[in-house]
Amino acid sequence: MNSNKIAKENIARLNTAIAFIESNLSEKLSLEIIAEKAHFSPFHFHRLFKIVVGETVHNFINRKRIEKSAAYLLHQKEINSTEIAERVGFSSLSAFSKSFKKFYGISPNNFKKESTEKYSKICKTDSKNGKVTITFEQYICNINNALKWLQMNAKTEIKKVPRLDLGYISHKGKMEAIGSVYNKLVKWATPKGLINEETRMVTIYHDSPKITDPNNLRMSACIVLNDPIELDGEVNLKILSPTKCIVSRLEITPFEFQQAWEASFAFMIENGHKKSEVDPFEVYYNNAAEHPENKFIVDLCIPIL
Repeated sequence: MNSNKIAKENIARLNTAIAFIESNLSEKLSLEIIAEKAHFSPFHFHRLFKIVVGETVHNFINRKRIEKSAAYLLHQKEINSTEIAERVGFSSLSAFSKSFKKFYGISPNNFKKESTEKYSKICKTDSKNGKVTITFEQYICNINNALKWLQMNAKTEIKKVPRLDLGYISHKGKMEAIGSVYNKLVKWATPKGLINEETRMVTIYHDSPKITDPNNLRMSACIVLNDPIELDGEVNLKILSPTKCIVSRLEITPFEFQQAWEASFAFMIENGHKKSEVDPFEVYYNNAAEHPENKFIVDLCIPIL
């Protein structure tokens, strides 16, 4: 299947998802439900949506709800704020008021009192029929920008990652808290002579941060074991079988990881690959604290069919 055909299929499915969101703002809209309507897996959908639309699904839904509520406040002043909050899908009046003020810098009631002329331009429609539509040009531009970033910053290839024997400690919670888990792992590994210039660390992501609550994210902090060793305490053995992956080798700061993952995913989509059931993982080849620019030398690995 050529890239243009893949692009057109994805555009149609994304537009189906957007139309579903806009028609169901009053309902509870989960990522899983929306992805299913567009015949994407949640993993594929949230990454592709962010690349092409330029904002997360959650932010898009919130923005559309706020903009629709603003239109009500301007043009249907007889409807009170409580009813508007219900119509656009907020769980309570306080949640609506808080989100609205954060978005526009003014409370819904004050927005309603101000002149229509002052705010009418805020509620401009996205297109002639008031609906958001992804065009072929927009899709190609955003995907190409992601691919260009990857080409400039990474060496990307399809290859079989060899078997990895890993000593690991499980982590459940916010992503940024995994540093303390790695500290435990290093403390365990150091007296065993496992920390040296050849040491490789691996993070396995068992959940997607776009789908799972940050406090419930499951990850594994791992160290590659080159030789058999007796494990103890919190450290257990995990074996990653040889896995066909899209592997992107990068030298990046911690702040570039999200962009790197999104660009790698764009590469997967545009080359017609499909993610397998194996969890994505990162292989680290250095300690960023010892790098002159505090960068990680890392492989981002997306297992594919």
